Amino acid sequence: MSVRPRPHGLRRCAVRVTAAATIGAACFAAFAAEPKFPITGEQRATAKQVAEAGVPLSELAPNAPDSHTVKRGDTLWDISKLFLKSPWRWPELWGMNMDQIRNPHLIFPGQVLVLEKSNGRARLRLAQGAGAPSDTVKLSPRARAESLDNGAISSIPLQFIGPFLNEAVVFNANELDAAPRIVASQEGRVLLTRGETAYVRGELGGARDFRVFREATPLRDPLTNEILGYEGRFVGTAEFVRAGEDRVGANGKPEVVPATFTIKTVRMEAGVGDRLSPTPQSDLAAFVPHPPGAPVDGRIISVYGEALSAGQNQIVALNRGARDGMERGHVLALWRAGSKAIDKTDAARTALQLPDEQHGLLFVFRVFDRVSYALILNVLDPVHAGDRFTQP
Repeated sequence: MSVRPRPHGLRRCAVRVTAAATIGAACFAAFAAEPKFPITGEQRATAKQVAEAGVPLSELAPNAPDSHTVKRGDTLWDISKLFLKSPWRWPELWGMNMDQIRNPHLIFPGQVLVLEKSNGRARLRLAQGAGAPSDTVKLSPRARAESLDNGAISSIPLQFIGPFLNEAVVFNANELDAAPRIVASQEGRVLLTRGETAYVRGELGGARDFRVFREATPLRDPLTNEILGYEGRFVGTAEFVRAGEDRVGANGKPEVVPATFTIKTVRMEAGVGDRLSPTPQSDLAAFVPHPPGAPVDGRIISVYGEALSAGQNQIVALNRGARDGMERGHVLALWRAGSKAIDKTDAARTALQLPDEQHGLLFVFRVFDRVSYALILNVLDPVHAGDRFTQP
């Protein structure tokens, strides 16, 4: 199959229909903080071709259901696992039933997906009358109903990465050295927690909401030991209350009145010397799983936080970033290093190096210049710094 990059993670594929077509438009990209992604004529032509072909039955998951009703709490990843052997591939082809699904980027709770099989092929369509969401969805022939927020479901479980969209930050240089800093606390407290007052000096730039960081930690490439960036150690958040000023005191000497802040949230207690950085607006759009457009071979730098190893739904830092072609939504394969062994069937007891084995998947959700952060979607063994990843 030939794959090349397309906007929003779409892929134009060869005529051979892959497993992703099963989910097709009914499940494409949806997540919907952006409800109106553009659809090019070329993408629509590819979709039409896929819609006419369907997918081979061999591409379906062994226990693929005949239908599925989309529920609140579902994700496209969950639904794709029901129908496909390789759930991360659902966005590659999305052309199923274009007449019913006007906007293939959205799928809503209450919609019913029906799997049709004929002539060795499979197609997915919306059940009759399930094409558009409404404020209520009937649960039975009786009059019970459930209110919906009319929000499309997400690609992956956002609860696992949401907190890290602002917390996991890599600075190209150690910019925190010059950032605004906490210089004093109310009543001389050594440590500050939620609701307490902090006094800050430095250029605030007009922002009101800030993240608080401790000293930045260098992120080193596991292979070259080169510093790829500086990871800010997240402390919490703070809100601007009152500006500071430079003035002349009663004794005629200049004095500095620092700005006043309130500590809003804490992951650890804040203190004098901690640095402030403006909180950017969270961008939850376009988390569309897709493979890298070129071969990738990299290593895990570290496990986010204090842990020495990581498992499913934990965060890791990667030694590849935008400079290396990494994108939000890239799905990567995790590899377990092959162990050494002895051929006991050989009189010479030949030394063996067993091959590496793929044992998990990563989902890239934050990309910096030379470093990325990824969620471990699934894994068989604990993940450590230095472990290898590639394109899936």
